[in-house]
Amino acid sequence: MAQNAVDHMDQAREIIAQISGAYSQRIVGQDRLRTSLLVALIAGGHVLLESVPGLAKTTAASTLADTIDASFKRIQCTADLLPSDITGTQIYEAQTGKFRTVLGPVHANIVLLDEINRSSAKAQSAMLEAMQERQTTIGGETHLLPDPFLVIATQNPIEQEGTYELPEAQMDRFLLKEILQYPSPEEEIEILDRLDSGVLAPQNHAEKVASVADVRLLQDVAEQIYVSPDLRKYIVGLAYVTRNPTEYIGAERARLIRYGASPRASIAFVRAARAYALLNGRDHVLPDDISTLRHVVLRHRVLLSYEAEAEGVRSEDIIDAVFGAVPTP
Repeated sequence: MAQNAVDHMDQAREIIAQISGAYSQRIVGQDRLRTSLLVALIAGGHVLLESVPGLAKTTAASTLADTIDASFKRIQCTADLLPSDITGTQIYEAQTGKFRTVLGPVHANIVLLDEINRSSAKAQSAMLEAMQERQTTIGGETHLLPDPFLVIATQNPIEQEGTYELPEAQMDRFLLKEILQYPSPEEEIEILDRLDSGVLAPQNHAEKVASVADVRLLQDVAEQIYVSPDLRKYIVGLAYVTRNPTEYIGAERARLIRYGASPRASIAFVRAARAYALLNGRDHVLPDDISTLRHVVLRHRVLLSYEAEAEGVRSEDIIDAVFGAVPTP
C-alpha cells in the first residue's frame, strides 16, 4: 500500500464511522443495505436494489446523500419516461433567439431510479451512458456528471405487469445487486418509536458529517488497498467456474446456468472487496471479503436457465456451489 494511502487510513476510518453513525440514526436495521451502499460509493460503482415496497430504499438513499452533503435526485420511472427527462434537454428562448441547456435530474451525486424496470428501453439506454461514461449528451454537447456519482436503482419483484426487464448488458453495469428483507419485529417497533419521536419526519434530515471531498479521499485510499496475487487468481477462478461449470459443480447443477459471469465480475470483486476491506479498517483484502460479497457481486451476473426457475433454484444456491468448488487461498 502506498505511503500516502497509509497516512490517510486513520482519517478514512473516522470518516466511515461518522457516515455510518449518522446513517444509522435514521435507518433502522438494514445493515446489508448500508454496507452495499457504502461499498458502491467508495468503489465508484452503482447498486441495484430489489425488494417489495416500504423497506426504506428512498429514505436510505436520501439519508446517505445528506450525511455527505451531496446533491440527491429521485427519478420515478414510468413507461412514458423519456431520455430527456433523465439527462436534460435544450429549451429555445425567444428573447435571445438561442437554445438554453437544462440539465436533467441525473446530474446529481446520488440518483435514485425508482422502479427502473418500469422505464422503456430508450430511457434505460440513456441511463446506461450516464452510468458507464459518467456523462450525458444533450444537443450534441457532452456534460460531465458530478464526482462522486452513485446510481441506486430499485425494482419491485412483484407487480410485473407493465415492466421492461433489464437487459443483461445493463444489469452487468451494476457493481452490486442487493435483495432487501423485511425488518424483524423488534426493528419494526423501533421504526414506530422513531416515527413518534419525529426522527423520521420528512423535514428532518440526517446530520451532515462528511463531504464529497471526503468521499473522494475514501475512493483514493480504497484504490490502494492490497489485493494479493493469490486472491486475484481466486477471483478469476470463481468467474471461470461459472462459465465452465460442468467439471466443477456437476452436470446436474451446470445445466441450470444459462450464462456465466463476464470479466466485469472479476473487476467488481476487486473493487468491492477493496471498499469492504476499508469499511472494516484494513489495508488489505482477505478471502472472507470475497466470500461475504459473493451474492451481491454475482447474483445478477450468473444467469440461470428456465429449468432453474421452474425447479425453484436460486442464483445464490449456484453461487454457493461455485464457491464450494474453488479452493480458498
